[in-house]
Amino acid sequence: MKKILFTFKLILFFIGLSPLFKSYSQQSSNIEPEKVTFPSLDGLPITALLYEKNNHAPVIILCHQARFNKFEYVKIAQTLNKKGFTCLAIDQRSGSVMGEEFNETALKAKELGRPTGFLDAEQDIQAAVDFASNRYHKKIILWGSSYSSTLALYLAIENKNIAAVVAFSPGDYFDKEKGPLKERLKNLNKPAFITSSKDEATDITNLLEYLPMNDTKTQFIPQSIGEHGSKALWKTDENNEEYWIAINHFLEKIKKINYSK
Repeated sequence: MKKILFTFKLILFFIGLSPLFKSYSQQSSNIEPEKVTFPSLDGLPITALLYEKNNHAPVIILCHQARFNKFEYVKIAQTLNKKGFTCLAIDQRSGSVMGEEFNETALKAKELGRPTGFLDAEQDIQAAVDFASNRYHKKIILWGSSYSSTLALYLAIENKNIAAVVAFSPGDYFDKEKGPLKERLKNLNKPAFITSSKDEATDITNLLEYLPMNDTKTQFIPQSIGEHGSKALWKTDENNEEYWIAINHFLEKIKKINYSK
């Protein structure tokens, strides 16, 4: 009975959000996003929305959390675009429907019988880095939400085409498969902004124990309850402003770093 009630509440939650996502996708901005596709490392077509500023702008790749898709970032991408960034919001194969908006990469993966676990989506994020880096001939900023923020941190340690990383609510989710993230973060030598809800902050602090903090490596802990993942920036969250102030401060610091490959 508890499982049935939980499922029913979850359905009502997404039904309630449906008008929100619909309005997000229909609202005008300074630029209409372009739908683009490119292959993942295994050839699966990845669908994304490109909010292009100009060829000189820093580029941010936006990766969604579990059960979500590229529409997690509609208003976030519009805001970042107005602040001078080109944004690529991708559909990873591990994701689902948000309101009335589908995860097109996940649908294609299901159609082709491809696995859709969290770790299976890592190759999609890697392919997005390759796509954006090659398109604009520069290093990029990689931004993740929940599980994808963990993958973003792993990739940022290893990938020379990632200039900086933003992680909303990461965790040591893949320690058995990829090695403990806590240990690996010793080797992160790039700017990093890492945040979470207030309840998650202690775990995040522990995760970052070996990451040497400085002016461009920071953990933001909200004063309010906050939110899990990048939806902490949604205008529907009454505490979004303090997150925006913090991320804007970080992005201004790194806006003029050398992004050349």
